[in-house]
Amino acid sequence: MNARLDLMTNPVAGKAFKHFYSIAKVLAETSLPAATQQLVMLRASQINGCGVCVDMHTKDAAAAGETSTRLNMVAAWREATVFTEAERAALELAEQGTRIADAAGGVPDDVWAAAAKHYDEDQLAALVLLIAFINTANRLNVIVQNPAGSYEPGQFAH
Repeated sequence: MNARLDLMTNPVAGKAFKHFYSIAKVLAETSLPAATQQLVMLRASQINGCGVCVDMHTKDAAAAGETSTRLNMVAAWREATVFTEAERAALELAEQGTRIADAAGGVPDDVWAAAAKHYDEDQLAALVLLIAFINTANRLNVIVQNPAGSYEPGQFAH
């Protein structure tokens, strides 16, 4: 399978991606735990059916020391006992933010309150930006049908 459009070599997309990926760099420098960031990106990518991002975030998380048990349980995090309350709040916010079109009124107040109980204002800002960022990345990959499976951990860490 080949992508409909190679976003990495297209001059217009390449110009935009320089700015887009700078968001990832900013997020990596925040105090929002790296493991939480990977779990959130993985969950949003699962919901959106983005194979490229599921591949990337599973492999990057594993390379950073995340356990296979936790990675395998992300899709069923509500029933899993392997996530902290803070991670569960982040995963719920990620799901609600990803499924925003499905929920009249957007993200419910109780979901926000649960996240705010575990994360300070800067971490909440990072979490909101992360959810928006990964949803954008998912949509780009799904639209152009980027094939998944060949990602190497850290491949885009430049």
